[in-house]
Amino acid sequence: MFLSVSRRTDIPAYYSEWFFNRLKEGFCYVQNPMNKKQFSKIIISPEVIDGIVFWTKNPAPMLDKLSLLSDFPYYFQFSITAYENDLEKNLPSKNSIIETFKRLSDLIGKEKIIWRYDPILITPAYTLEKHYRHFEILSKMLHNYTDKVIFSYVDFYTKIIKNLNELQVQHLSQLHKEELAKNLSSIAHQYGLQIETCCEDINLSQYGIEHAHCIDDKLFEKITNYKYKIKKDSSQRTECGCMQSQDIGMYNTCNNNCLYCYATYNKESTQKNIMRHDKNSPLLIGQLPENAKLFEKKPIVHKIPDNQLSLF
Repeated sequence: MFLSVSRRTDIPAYYSEWFFNRLKEGFCYVQNPMNKKQFSKIIISPEVIDGIVFWTKNPAPMLDKLSLLSDFPYYFQFSITAYENDLEKNLPSKNSIIETFKRLSDLIGKEKIIWRYDPILITPAYTLEKHYRHFEILSKMLHNYTDKVIFSYVDFYTKIIKNLNELQVQHLSQLHKEELAKNLSSIAHQYGLQIETCCEDINLSQYGIEHAHCIDDKLFEKITNYKYKIKKDSSQRTECGCMQSQDIGMYNTCNNNCLYCYATYNKESTQKNIMRHDKNSPLLIGQLPENAKLFEKKPIVHKIPDNQLSLF
């Protein structure tokens, strides 16, 4: 089983102590976002966890505890964008985040840290030209600390469309998407960075841009020297290239307060949830209700012995 930690919230930034407590206890509970009375028990042990993918904009609280992950293969998806505190209201300064990126890379290796420059919003304040300028600045600063950058265009989800309209976010035409991709690709390749898109149906291979697998069995194979037999994650959008995984996060719990975020769309619920967090609870937020329908998620180990056939 691969763990996603987490598409739904920034666990490394705000809930890393809870996560390490879950490693110590060997399990966590996860609420079904589509059925609030249903919960799953997820076993977290080296025997059943094939790998962990961390998603974050600030993993600084984890850096001094990475030794606790020594029994698990893992890597980080680390987002650094052009946006300031007008859009990403509670993040540290850009210089601080960049230093954290470099420190993390030095600690775990550049192959285990992927830079995300996403989502890309075009607004009166963040023009195409400003994105090119900032992307080049960041590429120059980060290229010695990572091998890959992933980008995506903003999605106009119903839950955040009010925010996007207030920011005057433009709907990009196919022509503008290709122009943006061409320029980002040129910059990335100038600095020796592999560049991919996340969850995009547009074909950009003519610019040397492939579709990303953010939860990537091939990367885990390089990290572990094991082969994996695993399917694409059918619960994600058609364009998503990720492998099957179990997310242990919860929506409306992230305190980064990014105005474009699809996972944190209700400020009132978010603040209430944050106040209910208990670092010692098996649940990220609150305690397991008495009337909860609890299911134990059957772990499926995807490693196959070296003497078997190659991955299929």
